[in-house]
Amino acid sequence: MTTRQNTDYGYDIQKVYLEMFMTDAQSFVRCQGVFDPQTFDRRLQDCAKFIKDYVEEHNALPTFDILNAATDSNLKDPGQLQENHYDWLLQDFETFSKHKALEAAILKSADLLENGQYGACEDLVKNAVQIGLTKDLGTDYWQDPRARLEGIKTNNGQVSTGWPALDKKLFGGFNRGELNIFAGGSGSGKSLFLANMGVNWAMAGMNVLYLTFELSEALVSMRIDSMVTDIPSRDIFKSIDDVEMKVKMIGKKSGAIQVKYMPTGKNANDLRAYIKEYEIKTGRKLDVVLVDYLDLMHPNAVKISAENLFVKDKYVSEELRNLAMELNTVFVTASQLNRSSVEEIEFDHSHISGGISKINTADNLIGIFTSRAMRERGRYQIQLMKTRSSSGVGQKIDLEFDVDSLRIRDLGEDEEYQEFNKRKSTVFDQIKRGNSTPAVEKEDPSEGDTVGKIKAEANTAELRNFLNKLGS
Repeated sequence: MTTRQNTDYGYDIQKVYLEMFMTDAQSFVRCQGVFDPQTFDRRLQDCAKFIKDYVEEHNALPTFDILNAATDSNLKDPGQLQENHYDWLLQDFETFSKHKALEAAILKSADLLENGQYGACEDLVKNAVQIGLTKDLGTDYWQDPRARLEGIKTNNGQVSTGWPALDKKLFGGFNRGELNIFAGGSGSGKSLFLANMGVNWAMAGMNVLYLTFELSEALVSMRIDSMVTDIPSRDIFKSIDDVEMKVKMIGKKSGAIQVKYMPTGKNANDLRAYIKEYEIKTGRKLDVVLVDYLDLMHPNAVKISAENLFVKDKYVSEELRNLAMELNTVFVTASQLNRSSVEEIEFDHSHISGGISKINTADNLIGIFTSRAMRERGRYQIQLMKTRSSSGVGQKIDLEFDVDSLRIRDLGEDEEYQEFNKRKSTVFDQIKRGNSTPAVEKEDPSEGDTVGKIKAEANTAELRNFLNKLGS
């Protein structure tokens, strides 16, 4: 049963709010961020202001005697309230504060509208609607270590990326409430990486939202068609029946993938509003949000010129990370590397477009290496440029790329590549020991040096072919 809240916030109920705060310091601390004396009835504003000023100066609440003597008020100790009484009053005060802030925002908006300042009006209303109390006082570290650790393990644990090699470097994967950035140059496959991760997570049963600021919903969805069905993009229209059958069959066993196009210039508030609407209308809780990509968003906190990348990206990345923490969701986005990164074999912070701000905010920053030769060989390479959860900074990971299905897979899934690496290591180990050719074991001494010479030549040819493959 839901308790009905007040609709008439008159003098009497406002007086009860203040009396509650005077008797319970914890309640006042929770409301301190939205406690505004100007929102109270004029007869109570002096009283409310005295309480606020007294707490700021003395770090304690005044007594009723001090308060009444200083303000000529008539507040009384309501006696010991039950826990549910405090809960109801706090909820009611939150609604009261929100309504008063909204009322003030509407009144201020009148002058702004006359001057055509629609953005400022929108910001005032958004800020008013978002008013809320601090409901979580944090973690009491000493209280219950087992419950705390089990809570992390079950609720806020790591989410596998779908690539075991990357998971290993990250000590398990990405965490909920994190902002993770894939950085790459133009045409490096940033969008492909995000889409592949989305498919990995959806097939693991998680609900995924793919927000695209550049590509259309149709194009992103067609790429996912190839990834899910293994049907090349060029053959999608010739295989519509097969695509339909495979997508529907796989979709029954997978989590949701929602693809949504948003125009360039949207901000974190726009994302929050869409996510809330999506979850309400579908009844699904999103596990992952993919943002393609960060550089095309604008901040909601301040008005920034598009040329000032450092400031713009600083605010956008901070707002995205705050949203990830608020929603307890994995956020993954992409960002552009600058022109100096072209043809580099190692990335560092200087290659990030927009500067150090994004690096400071991101929980994990992963650089994408690609070249024409690598793509032809079906390979991608990524480098951990920053990570908060492991010591893998600077380490590189090779991934397999299927140009037809557009799938990026862990090389550990490729048995042929494993065997190739095994042979490669054997040859290189022999080279390191100072042998130009593998050691020759004569099976029959009677054959003398002839057999040894033939085998040495064969092994030399094998080594030459191997080195030629590496250089191709």
